[in-house]
Amino acid sequence: MSLVIQFLSQIRNFIRKQDGDSLQSWLQVGPNSPRQYHELRAELRNQYRQSGLDNIIQKCLPDDEGDEVEGEAVPWPSLVTFIKEYFTFWRDADYDVDLVRTHQLLSTLVSSCATALTHPAYGAMLLKTSMSLSDVLARLTMTLNRRPELTRQLRTSNDDESRKSIAESSAEIIQKIFTACLNDRSSDRSSPPKGKRVAIYIFANLVLKLLFAYLRTHFLTCAVQCRRIHLAKMIFFNLGANSPPLSLYPAAQRVTFLYYLGRFSFSSGNHYLRAANCLEAAYLQTPPRFTSHRTNILTYLIAANILLGRFPSANLLQRPESRTLAPIFFPVCAALRSGDFIRFQAHLAEHEDWLLEKGLLVPLTHKLRPLLWRSLARKTFLLTYVPPTDAASRKAATLDVADLHTAAVYVQRRLEGWVPRPAGHAHQPNVNLLLMKALANNIQETRGTSLVPPPGKPNRLRPNEGLVWGNAEVTLDHVELQLATLVEEGLMHGFIAHGQGRFAIIGAKAKGPVAAGWPSVWQSIQERRYEEDYNPDDVPGWVRV
Repeated sequence: MSLVIQFLSQIRNFIRKQDGDSLQSWLQVGPNSPRQYHELRAELRNQYRQSGLDNIIQKCLPDDEGDEVEGEAVPWPSLVTFIKEYFTFWRDADYDVDLVRTHQLLSTLVSSCATALTHPAYGAMLLKTSMSLSDVLARLTMTLNRRPELTRQLRTSNDDESRKSIAESSAEIIQKIFTACLNDRSSDRSSPPKGKRVAIYIFANLVLKLLFAYLRTHFLTCAVQCRRIHLAKMIFFNLGANSPPLSLYPAAQRVTFLYYLGRFSFSSGNHYLRAANCLEAAYLQTPPRFTSHRTNILTYLIAANILLGRFPSANLLQRPESRTLAPIFFPVCAALRSGDFIRFQAHLAEHEDWLLEKGLLVPLTHKLRPLLWRSLARKTFLLTYVPPTDAASRKAATLDVADLHTAAVYVQRRLEGWVPRPAGHAHQPNVNLLLMKALANNIQETRGTSLVPPPGKPNRLRPNEGLVWGNAEVTLDHVELQLATLVEEGLMHGFIAHGQGRFAIIGAKAKGPVAAGWPSVWQSIQERRYEEDYNPDDVPGWVRV
């Protein structure tokens, strides 16, 4: 008896018994499958063309729906189609020669399995087979995603933005299985999942893994990236509408899902509160022995919290999972505390490749600028403010906008490569010498209190490297705009007296000028969220009891 007939006979036996576990172990597709699968491939290539293969499958797996024996199952049309695709895969696929063709065949096979899974009576027996096939498809997709030279043949110069990537196509196929599991009605939302619903988060996590892997390894235009994350939005929306509570699923599935949900929130504009909540929950549910997993989670949890004005503690940065992260994030926090644009941008440039790979470079570069301006304004105030000698004075504590402008111009010129003026040169008029000396001391320069252009041309700054925009001059209007923005965002408390050219602090009598004028960033964001009718605890896609 040929191997093909033996194989089909065994499949029919498993179907009759509704033995999903045996079907999963029998229907292997991986490159390291046992020897008999490669012997099966040889027989298929030597003896069976497509018509002959269809005939033998139809003979061994006849469509007997309607003639079932009680307690037994029979083949159904979509299952027969799936088995045909399975044998076609083994006949035509070759992991050693053509991975792209193998991926196409495997995609067709998994899509066919997804259709067979939807059978209302017997589809559940293919659930574990769907898991194993989807896992192999995801692994092969990740391999191809890391080797663009293999997929270059699929690209054309005219449709790069509209054509789906291999990762996106694979994610959509697995999403079909996810949808079939989510729509299963073997249990309600409030009870422990049964039937196909036990695998909801397994397939959701595979889809999200593929989407995030693609976004990480490819530079996309904004429009393309929006289309790429549309599938992720659909996953979260459907889960929120139909899924049982996440807490009813195993810890590994919970942690993986919360990690991707946190990353999605992180990359979706200003939803850093939601991202931090998801990532913190994932981190706390990950045992300490899984160091690499905790490192991956902390990478985005620390970044999200920094963007919220909450810096990591020394204790956290000393944990094993933070060993590689401390050199990245600690200098960022130090620069933010002191308003040191120069150190901040130099550090980001030093770690630019790593930050870009993790998807952190753009948010850290642009979203942290208000915190740098806030600290620069605070430091300028501390250096220049002279409190009234009369304790009963009702004079408001103020920051001279011109002093902040002087500090900003100084920083901009240092970024452009200006150097301290040699000793003996006269100082420019109308400059606060105390401020200039303090600024020079702050960056370890004591040879002078003002600057001269560098020999040759100033450094050419990229748009994100200047205080305003590249090498654009910092004007008094720019400084006032920054102050107004900080006040609007609640990061500074007071108002700008344009006629006097000063920023007046509100509430200095009660709290002191620094505490009143520069409230806690985290506290300000906490208060801001309620004013905007925004609840970060309500994360779309995170189903709770």
